[in-house]
Formats: sequence, C-alpha cells, structure tokens
Amino acid sequence: MDPNRIVQALKGTIDPNLRIAAENELKQSFKIINFSPTLLQIIVSEQVEFPVRQAAAIYLKNMMGQYWQDREPGPGDVVFPFNIHENDRQQIRDNIIEAVIQCPESIRAQLTVCLRVIIKHDFPGRWTGIVDKIGMYLQSQNSGSWYGSLLALYQLVKTYEFKKAEERDPLLAAMQLFLPRIQQLISQLLPDATVFSVLIQKQILKIFHALIQYSLPLQLINNMIMTQWMEILRRVVDRDVPPETLEVDEDDRPQLVWWKSKKWALHIITRLFERYGSPGNVTKEYFEFADFFLKTYAVGIQQVLLKVVDQHRQKHYVAPRVLQQSLNYLNQGVSHSLTWKHMKPHMQAINQEVVFPLMCYKDEDEKLWQEDPYEYIRMKFNVYDDHVFPATAAQSLLCKAARKRKEVLPQMMEFCHQILMDPASDPRRKDGSLHVIGSLAELLLKKRLYRDQMELMLQNYVFPLLNSNLGYLRARSCWVLHSFSPLKFHDELVLRNAVELVKQDLIADKEMPVKVEAAIALQTLISNQEQAKVYIRPFIRPVMQELLHVIKETENDDLTNVIQKMICEYNEEVAVIAVDMTQNLAEIFRKVLESEEYEECEDKTVMALGILGTIDTILTVMEDHKEITQQLEGICLQVIGLVLQKPIIEFYEEILSLAFGLTCQTISPQMWQLLGVLFNVFQHDCFDYFTDMMPLLHNYVTVDTDTLLSNPKHLEIIYTMCKKVLTSDAGEDAECHAAKLLEVIILQCRGRGIDQCIPLFVEAVLERLTRGVKSSELRTMCLQVAIAALYYSPALLLHTLDNIRFPHSPEPITAQFINQWMNDTEFFLGLHDRKMCIIGLSVLMELPNRPAAVEAVVGQIVPSVLLLFLGLKHIYASRMLHKQEALTRGQGTQDDENEEIPSDEDEVSVNRNAMQQSCSGPASQGDEDEDDDDDDDYWDEEGLEGTPLEEYSTPLDYDNGEDEYQFFTAALLRVQSSDVGWYQGLTAPLSEDQKKQLQEIYSLSQQRRSMASKGQC
Repeated sequence: MDPNRIVQALKGTIDPNLRIAAENELKQSFKIINFSPTLLQIIVSEQVEFPVRQAAAIYLKNMMGQYWQDREPGPGDVVFPFNIHENDRQQIRDNIIEAVIQCPESIRAQLTVCLRVIIKHDFPGRWTGIVDKIGMYLQSQNSGSWYGSLLALYQLVKTYEFKKAEERDPLLAAMQLFLPRIQQLISQLLPDATVFSVLIQKQILKIFHALIQYSLPLQLINNMIMTQWMEILRRVVDRDVPPETLEVDEDDRPQLVWWKSKKWALHIITRLFERYGSPGNVTKEYFEFADFFLKTYAVGIQQVLLKVVDQHRQKHYVAPRVLQQSLNYLNQGVSHSLTWKHMKPHMQAINQEVVFPLMCYKDEDEKLWQEDPYEYIRMKFNVYDDHVFPATAAQSLLCKAARKRKEVLPQMMEFCHQILMDPASDPRRKDGSLHVIGSLAELLLKKRLYRDQMELMLQNYVFPLLNSNLGYLRARSCWVLHSFSPLKFHDELVLRNAVELVKQDLIADKEMPVKVEAAIALQTLISNQEQAKVYIRPFIRPVMQELLHVIKETENDDLTNVIQKMICEYNEEVAVIAVDMTQNLAEIFRKVLESEEYEECEDKTVMALGILGTIDTILTVMEDHKEITQQLEGICLQVIGLVLQKPIIEFYEEILSLAFGLTCQTISPQMWQLLGVLFNVFQHDCFDYFTDMMPLLHNYVTVDTDTLLSNPKHLEIIYTMCKKVLTSDAGEDAECHAAKLLEVIILQCRGRGIDQCIPLFVEAVLERLTRGVKSSELRTMCLQVAIAALYYSPALLLHTLDNIRFPHSPEPITAQFINQWMNDTEFFLGLHDRKMCIIGLSVLMELPNRPAAVEAVVGQIVPSVLLLFLGLKHIYASRMLHKQEALTRGQGTQDDENEEIPSDEDEVSVNRNAMQQSCSGPASQGDEDEDDDDDDDYWDEEGLEGTPLEEYSTPLDYDNGEDEYQFFTAALLRVQSSDVGWYQGLTAPLSEDQKKQLQEIYSLSQQRRSMASKGQC
C-alpha cells in the first residue's frame, strides 16, 4: 500500500474542490490489506502535514468503529461483510499505544476512541499484551510516556466502568498491577504543581474514579490502600491553586488543570461517601466498609470541604463544580450524627453566607436576561444540566438540613423574614429570600406553625412584588405562588388576588421569563384550587391564546405540559377554540421541524414531542364533539404527513396516537387511506412500531367493521402485518400483539363471512408455536386465536387443522393443538383470556363429531373449566372490592409530618426504629398465612388483574357479550340430555369439592340469566 497515494487522497478531502474525487479514491482503497496500518503510520509521521494527519485519524476512527468487530452475513446474504483483516488488526494493536503516547492532543482524542474499540472487542481474548505494554511505559523512567500510557489505561478502565462486579475480573487482574504504580506515581508528583505534573495527577484521578464509579472492588482496595488514597485525595482538594491562575478570565478558570484535578478528587470523595460510605444507604457487601469510612475518613474530609466552602464565603475564587461537589458532600453528612456534630456549628453561617447568596439573582443572570431572555428561560428550565450548578447543590443542602435537623428551619425562616420585612433590602436579597421560602414550601406546608402563616406571607411579601418594576422579582413571585399552590386558603379574596395577579403577569407582562413563570403558576393554582378554576373560566380564551403565543416564542417544553393540563381542566370552554389552537400548534410544530438547529438540538425534539402530546390531548378532550373532531382531522393529517415525509422515526409513537384519536368514534375515507400509508411505513421500519400501531389497527377492525370488510385490501394489509411479525424476529411482545389482533378480527367478524381468512390466521399462529416460545403469554395468545376460530365455526377449524401440515410433522396437528391447550389452561390469565378459554372448552365438549384427540382428554375438560371459573371468581371479587375502596377512600388530613432527627442520631437508625415498630405486633399476624404459600402462585397480582392485551376489546367483552357462565352451563346441560355416556366421561373425574363448585356455577348462571332479563325489561 503506497502511503503517498493515501496522503494525497486525504489532502484532497480537505480541499472542497477535490473532496468528492478524494473520497472516492479512499472508498476504493480502504478494503485493501495494509490500508489501516498505513493510516496509522501517516498519523504518527511528523513528516506529514498536520491537517492530513488529523484527517487520517478521523478516517481510521470511523473505519474501526464500523469494521473492527467481526460481522457475520445477515439472513439470506451470501457475501461476508467487510471486516478489517486480522493481520492489519494485529499491526494496529502492536503500535496504537505508542501512537497515543507520541501524538499531539487533537490526534490523541481520535486514537483513544480507536483504542476503546479494540479493547471492547479484543480484550482480554485477542489482546492480553495491552497490559504488559501499558505497564512497561508506566514503569519507564521517561516521564514523557506516562501521560499517553495513562490515557490508554483510562480507556481500559472506562470499558469496564459500568459492568457488573462479576464481569470485571479481567480489569481487576490488570489493576492488581496498575493500581500500586499509579498510586506511587501520584504520590511522587503531588509536591510538583507544574502543569505537566498536575495533568498526570488529574488523569490518575479520572482512572480511579472510573474504577470505583459503579462498584467498589474491595478485593483490590483494602482499608490500608483506601487510607493511602484518601490522603492523596485530601491533599489534592486542600492544596492551594497557583496565584497566577487568578489572572485568567473567570469563565476560563474551571478548565485549568489545577481546578480540574480538584474536581475529580471531589467526584471520587462524594461518590465514595454517597454510594459506599454511608451506613444505612449501602448494599450488604459494603456494610463494613461504610462503617469504616464514616468513622475513619468522613469527618476529616468534611473539615477540608468546610474550608473550601469558607474560601468561597470569604469571596476567594472556587471553581463552580468544586463548590457544587463540596456542598453535595456536606448534604450527605447531614444524615449522620458524627458528621453533623462537626457541621452543626457552621451550618447557620453556611446557610446565610454561602447557600443564600447562591440562591439570589446574580450579575450573570441579569446579563443573560437582558441580552437573551429566551436563553435565560432555556437555562432556568434545563433539567439536564441543573445538577451541576452550585445553586442547585446549595438548595438541596438547605432542604435536607431543614427537613432533618430541627435548628435549621427556624433560623433560616427568621433570616428571610427580616429581609422581606425591611423595605430597604436589596431586591436581589428579596429574590433570594423568596427562592429559599419557595424551595422549602413542601416542608413548610407540612408544619402547622408555618402553614398557618403562609397565606399572610403571600399577601404581605409576594403579591406586592408581582407588580414590581423588576422583571426577575415578578418572575420569582410567580414561582413562589406555584410552589405554594397546594396551600389551603382560608380567605377566598387572597386566592382571587393571587389568581388575578398571575393572570395579569401572563397576559400583560412584557418580559417573556415572567410570562413563562406566570403560566406555570396559573396552571398549578387551577389544578390545586377548585375556586381558582372558577375565577379563570371567563378568561380562558385570552389565557389560552397567550399560552400559545408564549410557546411559539420560547419553544419551552414545560409550557406544553401546562397547556395540556389546562385543556383537561377546561374541556368545555376549550371546545370553541380547539380548532384554532390545534392550527397554531401545528404551525409551531412545522416551525420547530424546519429550524436549522433541529437536528443538533435535543431541546427541539423534546419541544416537538410536547406539541404532539398537546394536540393529542385536544383530540382526547374533544372526543365527544364529532363536528370539532372532523375539523381537527385535516390539521392532524398534515402533522402526520410532515413526520412521515421526513421521516422522523422518534415521533412515530406520537403520530400513531394522533391517528388513534381520530378513529375512536368514526373512520373517514381519509383515515382509511392512511392505513395504506402506514402499511408502507411498516414495510420499511417493519415491526419496530407494530405495538404502537396496535391501538389504531384495533380501531380499524372494531370501529368501522363494515368498511373493513367492504374492501378486501384492508383485511389483507392487517393480516400481512400480523403474519410478518409472527414469522420474523420481532420479539415476543410484538408477536403477542399480532396474535391478539387476529383474535380480535375473528371475534369482531363472527357471522360476517370471513371464512376464507380463518385457515390463514390459524396456520400463522400454530406455525409460530412450532418454533421456540419463551413466554406462556405468547403460547396462550396463539392458542387463543385457534380457540376464537373454534367459536367462530367449529367445523371450519377442525377442517383447517386436518389440512395443516408442517415440515417436521407429516401428521395433522389436531392432537397437538388439543394437547397443548389442555396443558396450558392454567396459563390463561385475566378476564378475557379465561372467558375465551371457557367458551372454547364449552364448544369443544359439545362437538357433534368429536376427533379422537378430544376423546383422549375427556377427563381434563371440565376440571380445566372449573379452574378457569375459580380464577374468574377471584377477578370479579377483586374488581368489586376495588370499586368499594375507590368510593370509600377518605380525604387526607393536614396533620404535621415530622422528619427531623435528634442531633445525636443518624437518619438510618431513626428509620430502622420506625420499621421495627411497624413490623412488631402479635406473633400470630406473621404466622397466619404461612400455609398458603403454595396457593399464592396462581392468585398473584397478574392473575387477578387484566392482562395488558385486554384493553383491545372484542364483542365478548361488551356488556351484552356472551356470558361465560350461561354459555358453559347451557352446553353441559345439552350434552347431559343428548349424550349421557360422554357426559359421564366429562364429569366422572370430578372430586366432591369440584362437584360442589360445578353446582355453584349452575346457581350463578341462573342468577346472571335472571339479572340480564330484568335489565332488558
């Protein structure tokens, strides 16, 4: 392989004029043996121009990601897919560690990805040599090889980071060698604060963090080794950062290696405390370690972190993530008396001088609000990044301390009260006070002392600020009302004022962040306060219009939730504006999809999903307004078309839900046309979305059966989809849905002349049973299709069974089907499945020309029916009980809830005592049920509740459907009068208890017949 030719091609990919020809050249060459090792030579060669080396690194990374793993031909493929040749792989394995060590940073980033691919697929099987090679460079006296070899080790550890403990043996074997060396190396380098030294220290800390992130290997890290590491971590966090770093711009300082090393040390410390070192919160294998950690390290480390927090208090620079992690550690320490004892003297100062300022409106907030209010909104509502902010950690610490330690709440409330009372207080401190009080709302509402004062607090300090000339105070006041929306108002006028002020901030305020907070506050007040709902009713049109405007402007997903809840609260009022709202939402959806940043921005996807959910809510609420639903249909079809044209697969579930909503009452010609479109989608994306299509397909079968049967193409499409799911590797959940749909068609079209379909349906499900079936759900669902066919036409089913032949069995499958059915009757669960099985068995025992297979199981039929009836009896009783419980469920009380723990106790010991008290009681209570264990398996929750597929109703499930009690008893009585010998065979095996149960079923049947006839009168 000529390196110069590849170099020229890579150079061409950088030049827009030569790119296409260069890419074609590489495409023709990449499968040639020695191509990928040549790329690696180019990458490490200092004689090659740097951009070309970068291009080679990216090409190699992409190539290895695609072609390194061994791939076999797919089903039906004759040609083996391309894989990088083993000789080439070996050359790369032999040289990639050196490449990582030698190359500059930007190329290293690509090579470490390559290295991870190799480790993932080849370690330890094909590449045990990586351990020796990394070990050699780490032991080297040449410090230039340390950083690159640590990067390689990091990739090895990262590959195993989230694997289960039992799957980490290859890594732990390697770390037996590496852990002592990296500990020795970091200890040696700690006194050296130069950039290169601290960079190596940071990388070692990242390795240690990845090693202990998901499971702590106690066999590798005993107490002595952990003590050495804790001392290293303590020194890293405690050491000073070089003073010259203060000359760097504050926004750039967190990226400096000194702060990054502190950040990783704190990651490790907080992880150790939270996951492994907190007694009462750890799994069994860490019990001893947790006690050791708490007694040996927790207080000493806490003292260092209190010092870090105090540096921030004294206005010395502390990187945000370092401060955030320090506060998180203190948060964990609140629960333990040992750490709390040392924290308690500092807690008031921490809350008032660290936590409180972090919760106040800041200069950077003001800058963002003024320059880009939409970005300000996005940042404030971004739950994905929220956890990394010091303000979030501060709020969590405050809430935990106020909840668990009794001194904290009164001190903080008095502090905030003083600020709010003082007219001369800095407005930003007022914002902080309201932020604190709102954050504690849930706790305050549980305590009568504070709960009774909250109405006055809102009236005196929050309402006036809703008219403040400062936008951030108006927004904060709305947020506080949102936080206290569950409050029980004693004065209706106060509630009316709250609602009126928030409504004004939504409709009339000029600042978009205020409008967003006002919208959320208004919705929560309406949801929690019945009277608030009444106040807003006359204004629902302007409120909804403003909500749509704010959504359109901000694309804030929280507001789509707001509007969905408002639609549900005001379904009658929304009816008159439903079409306009849906049109607006469809326009916003189109705008979001067509925006340039849609592909890269996750927020846009979330927003689009929210809009689709809102349109779906409108459809659901308007379900009974036929004329409105007809108008909405055209708009929804445009939205569905937008998604299918692109196509945007992640929205398929939502558009299928829209289509379902449009077909619940009637199905228009346009919606029938959609069936063909969806069939094409199914052909491309196959069964991935079949379960999402199921509710819609069920509607096509049950809502407009006349149209379904008027055009053979409709039924053919649905059968083809089910058949493809049942014959492909779709997974058993999708296969259960496919079988269910076939059953629904048979029952829905009974007496409607689909005889030609029955053999196809039965053959499809029985053929599936001839292949491996893991779950009883799929087995019974396939049997149920044949049982439904028996109910549809016994003669047709028997004829079908006699004529089906499968390759492995030349005999008719009638006997196999009957035997499988008898063996599986206990696995028919829920109401519908048991009912279908009983009806099927009733038809079976009444067959005029019984196959030999039925004769052979005569003694099993009635006992199986009795077992099924026993299950039904429990279901009916359980449902009646649930109805009564729902009717008699009492109102919740407003008694105080107290989670505080004494200063000298741990949270875990208090919880344990409470558990012991709740578990203690008369010994007989624990013994009563011991003998019933064997019976519990059949009467588990799944057996008593409906199965998930029961939501797809059939004519059997309607109130006027077939009554299984009457159906069975009538059949058995007919057999008794027409074929005494067969009747004797059916009932002879019954025990006395079973005969008694049979008599109860006769009695119940008569009662149900009598009730049904009364209902018709």
